[in-house]
Formats: sequence, C-alpha cells, structure tokens
Amino acid sequence: MILDLHDRLRERIHTVLSNLYGLGPDTSPPIVIQYPPNRLLGDLAVTVAFELVRTLRKAPRVIAQEIVDALGSIDGVATTEVASNGYVNLHLARADFLRAALSPSTELSGESDTGKIIVEHTAINPNKAAHIGHLRNASLGDTLVRLLRFRRQSVEVQNYIDDTGVQVADVVVGFRQLESRSPEDIRRLADDTRFDYYCWDLYAQVTRWYEADPARLQHRKTTLHDLEQGDNPSSAIARFIAGRIVRSHLATMDRLNVDYDLLSWEGDILRLDFWTTAFEILKQAGAVFLKDDGPQAGCWVMEIDDGQSETDANGGQDDVRLKVIVRSDGTVTYVGKDIAYQLWKFGLLGKDFGFQPFATQRSGRALWSTTADADGQDRSDAPSFGLAAAVYNVIDTRQSYLQQLLKQALTELGHSGEADRSVHFSYEMVALSHTTAEALGYNTGEAGDRPFIEVSGRKGLGVKADDLLDRLTDAATKEVAARNPEFDTAETNRIATMIAAAAVRYFMIKYSRGKVIAFDMDEALSFEGESGPYLQYAAVRAANILHKLDTKIGIDELGIVDALPSLAPEPLNDPDGTDLWALVLEASRLDEVAEQAIRTLELSALAKYSFGLAQTFNAFYHRYPVVNEIDPEVRAWRAAGVAYFRTQLTHALSLMGCDVPPRM
Repeated sequence: MILDLHDRLRERIHTVLSNLYGLGPDTSPPIVIQYPPNRLLGDLAVTVAFELVRTLRKAPRVIAQEIVDALGSIDGVATTEVASNGYVNLHLARADFLRAALSPSTELSGESDTGKIIVEHTAINPNKAAHIGHLRNASLGDTLVRLLRFRRQSVEVQNYIDDTGVQVADVVVGFRQLESRSPEDIRRLADDTRFDYYCWDLYAQVTRWYEADPARLQHRKTTLHDLEQGDNPSSAIARFIAGRIVRSHLATMDRLNVDYDLLSWEGDILRLDFWTTAFEILKQAGAVFLKDDGPQAGCWVMEIDDGQSETDANGGQDDVRLKVIVRSDGTVTYVGKDIAYQLWKFGLLGKDFGFQPFATQRSGRALWSTTADADGQDRSDAPSFGLAAAVYNVIDTRQSYLQQLLKQALTELGHSGEADRSVHFSYEMVALSHTTAEALGYNTGEAGDRPFIEVSGRKGLGVKADDLLDRLTDAATKEVAARNPEFDTAETNRIATMIAAAAVRYFMIKYSRGKVIAFDMDEALSFEGESGPYLQYAAVRAANILHKLDTKIGIDELGIVDALPSLAPEPLNDPDGTDLWALVLEASRLDEVAEQAIRTLELSALAKYSFGLAQTFNAFYHRYPVVNEIDPEVRAWRAAGVAYFRTQLTHALSLMGCDVPPRM
C-alpha cells in the first residue's frame, strides 16, 4: 500500500526538480523517503534538499521551501511543510488513506514482465530423514518464493534430488555390504518401517564402518561408478531408496506449508547426457583441461578464480589452485553436474528433460518431476520449465566456494549476464540451545563454554525434522487444550499443528541468515516473546474483536468498510487518534518491507517488521476499547484500523508460510 504513495511522491518530486533546476533522471539525486521519529512532525519525510546543497549552492531549508512551493497537491497527502533543518515533511490524508487501504482494489494483480525466476531450495540428499538444518533451508527458500510472488514475479520452485551422489551410494553400500539385503528385502523393509529413519541409522553405521577400515571406501567408489552408469543392481537399489525417501521429505516439508513445482533428479542429468553436453562445451571453451601430472593427473580440472594468490617460501607465486571436475576414473564431481544443471536452468544447454506428474500437493498445486524415460518426453500438458531470467540457489554457506565456481563457469562460457543473475542465497548452520539439546536427549557435557550444541547427521547425531515438529506439536496441543477446554481433539490438534509450523518457520527466518542460530523449543513456542505463535495470537485477537463487534453491535467487516465513506475524519486526526493512525501507517508498510527483504535478501526484515506490528497492535488494544467504545464513529474508525491490521498481519504471516488459527 505505502509503496504506491512513495512512487507517486518520487515521480512528482522528480518533475519538480526538472522544472525548477533542469535536473533530469541522470542528474537528480535519489529521492529518499523516511519516517519522522515523532508523528507530530509528519508521516513521511523527504531528504532531497540535503542532496542538492552542493549542486545548487543553497541552504537545505531554501531548497526545501522551493520544492514545497512547486509541489502542489498530491493525491493522499493532506499537507506538506518545510522543517527548520531542511526536511520536507508530509502529513497524509488519514481517513482517505485508511479507506483506500481497506478497498479490495488496492491489492496487487497481474504479473511482472521481468521474466521467470527459478528458486531452488531444500535439495536434501535422499539417503535419510530430513534434519533441523533442512528446515532452515526450506523456510528461507519458501519465504523468498512467497515474497517474490507477492511482488508479482513469475517464480518456478525446484527441488534438486542428488540420487547419484556419495550419500545415496553409502546407503546402498550399507544395505549390500553390511546387511546383505536384496532389492526385495529393501522393498519389504521400506513398507514395514519408517524408512527414512532406518536409513538415517544405517548411514551412520556405514560411516563408522569406513572409519574402522579405510580400504572399505573402495565399495563407495565402485558404487558411485555404478550409480552413474545405471542399469545395474546398485543403481536400481539407489533409485528405489531415493524415491521412497523423497516422498518422506515432501511429507515433512508439507508440515511447514512448503510446495514445489519441479523435482529435478540428478540421475536424469546423467541419463540424458546433460553432463556430457556441458563437458564438451566446457572443453571447447577452454574452461577445463586435462591435468597430466601431480596428484590430479588424469583429472579434468578448472582453474579457480577466487581473487586469491598465495606466495611460496621463496617469494614466488604458488601453482594456481585447481578444482577437479572429472575424476581420473571418469566419474564427475557434483560441481560438474551442477554446472550442467545451471546451464539448463538458463536455457543454455540445448537439451531438455522429459517431465511427468509426480503428485498433487495439499495446496492443490501440481508437482512435476523430470524424467529420462521416453514416455515422459512429449507431455503437452507439462508446464514450460527452465528458461530462467534469474536463478536463486538456496544452500548453506559451506557451499559458497562451489556456487562461485558455477558463476565462474558461466562467465568463461561467455554468459556473464547469467553469471550475474546466478544468486547464491546462503545461510549459516542450525545448532541447538543447551535446554533443547537436553530435552532431546543429548549429552551437553562436552559442549564446553559454547552457547550451542552442534549436531552431525553423518555421525547420527542430528535432530530429525519430524521429531522436532512432533515435540513442538505435542507442546502446542497441551497449551491449546489448557486455554480452550471446549475444543474437541481434532480441532485442538489442527490448531496445534498450525502453531508448531509457525514456531519453526518464524524462528528460522527471524535471525540474519548469516548468523548461526541455536534453535530453542521454548523460545520458538512462546506465546509472549518474539515468536510465530505470538504473531498468530495477535491476529487471532484482532479477529476476536471483529467477531465480538459483529455479535454485539451487528456490524461485520464488510459493514465497517461500507460505513467509512460517511464517517467524519476527526477521530483519526485528533490527538486521541494518533495511536490508531500509527497502527494503520505501520500496517501499510508491508509492501515496503517485502521489497526491502527481496532487495537485500535479508528475510529477517520481514520477521522483525511483523513482530513490531504485532507489538504496536497489542499496545493499542490494551489502551483503546473497540467493542465497548461509546462513540459510534470512534468505534467504527478503531474497528477499521483493527480490520486493516488483521489483514496485513495475516498477509505477513502467509509470506512466512504461517497460517492463522481460528482460535488459540
């Protein structure tokens, strides 16, 4: 809402600067719009006069006065004035602003014409259950998707499935070498157990088995080769394992309201010769070369251009750093497959997948899957996948080096624009607070003075995502049942599920993505602190006010909106209306904050804003009655403010993937 006003204001000021001073788009300074610290000073403040002091050789206040004199009336602005220090302060037409805010016509429609954005996130190795770190990836990735769509971007969500990598190979080794299981045995096991949990434990066992005798790593090497070649018992087992576990991962992420458009299988990249094609392109461009000596002899390598140079003991430069793309045994490293995949995303490979339906998600959104099978090649009903204008890869900071190699490969192939539009949306690891680690059964005695407990899925010391969600749901169930004893079991469980999902999702994005976070269950579930449930409770409280107003006075939300044009604006303009207006103005900033979050890729801005908005409402709620207000016009304006707040906070929660329960 507020961004439309910002745009109109900037457009008008640019016109004034052109008329007054002959400043065009290239010579005008940026029009910065701020919010004064005191509402009495104004609702918006423009700083452009300060930027023009050197150019015009005038005092800021003189420039500001000239601008104000030339501005004339602006739709939505009641008064414009010059502050003594040179700010241009604007007071908005409060009643008109709130009336417009509650009008359905203010909602965004249509779609941006800037091209499709591909967001790849989650990308869990399909060898075991999802863990707590994957919840941060999916929460960040899905929130980014929702924000982009909120700003009318066309977005395609991809989930990359590494079904031919080391992790899947290790589980195959576990089944074949440690447990001597046949494909039929594995199928029965998958039907009779929580298969992703079983593989979690087996993967840890294989890791210990390798450590006991490193010679056993030859089994991994052989299995990896089998997976890349396909059409052999090991690859068949791997495909079955990956398929079953991916469905478990999807069920886990569904609990957090996470959807996808496409599952991209690494095996299809190999079977459809994506890598072979990309390899030839890289060789022809000279981006990779065959190393004929040293420890990397026989490998195809890429020179690493990371801006670093090292000096040896004699003062000379060390040999250039190299990254193996194809091993000496002919198997490709996963960065090689990632390069092929990135080329495909941008439509630069000259090849395409086949596509087939995979599932219909709880939201009703269709989920498609890549395929190398001939039957999937000619699906006329399949969406157009790939051909991105920009790509966001959501993956943790440990992959920064390899993500940089993707950009380097694109640049060396002559696709510098696509390299610039390849964005690594990185984030730091998730650990556990001491209290949560102890609640989950971990020995925290070895943590020393560290404020958090690190976990390791490879060692079997991770926190399974479903276990965490179950614990949070159980705790939320007890809280909801205690507050609402009249609820039946089904309703209690439904609301508790919403609360648990919001607890996780809000916690995962409220911190800067560059910060290591220590997940704490009590903090995440708190109804009083900076948490998802706190925001949900504020939205529910606002809905309750409106429900009581309808029950007691007989005015529903539609009636409130319909009554606004006939109401006098004084209740919003007098001193007693300041807090109500502050709530409305803050609620209107959602689109501005969404824009900021996308521009900076710092999604914590959305979380912090939402928390502050909820606090503003709660302060207002405790000071000003709505249902019990005697003056009908004051009551109507307050109800309108509450309705607008509820709508905006509900939208903000939705952007973070959080539902608002009917009761809490």
